[in-house]
Amino acid sequence: MFDHLSTYATDFDATKKFYDGALAALGYSVQMEFVAGWNTDFPTQRMCAYGPDGQPNFWIIEVKSHYTPRHLAFTANDRKSVDAFYQAAMTAGGTDNGEPGLRSTYHEHYYGAFVIDPDGNNMEAVCHRADG
Repeated sequence: MFDHLSTYATDFDATKKFYDGALAALGYSVQMEFVAGWNTDFPTQRMCAYGPDGQPNFWIIEVKSHYTPRHLAFTANDRKSVDAFYQAAMTAGGTDNGEPGLRSTYHEHYYGAFVIDPDGNNMEAVCHRADG
């Protein structure tokens, strides 16, 4: 669980397209989007936040240079949603980093899928339920 997280995008349009597709499969959508006019070094800097209705939890912030990749795991309600996330992320321009499946290394019911987003970040959807 998280309150909010941020990742950075050197190609904001490609990254936003990726998350529009991948996160829609989990029921998340853009909750806020604006330009950071207060940033005098980058007054056209774009940012947006995804989440369930009224909860801007996951932020994408446009940057001019690449940052260290991050790993983020999104909660999925069931294994079918993990599968949908993976397919949608791949369709939206992601790169495979682990097809949907059980990862017993973490625990016996850990069902996850991993994709690399357009900026090299490792994104995951995971379901911990035994009844999947």
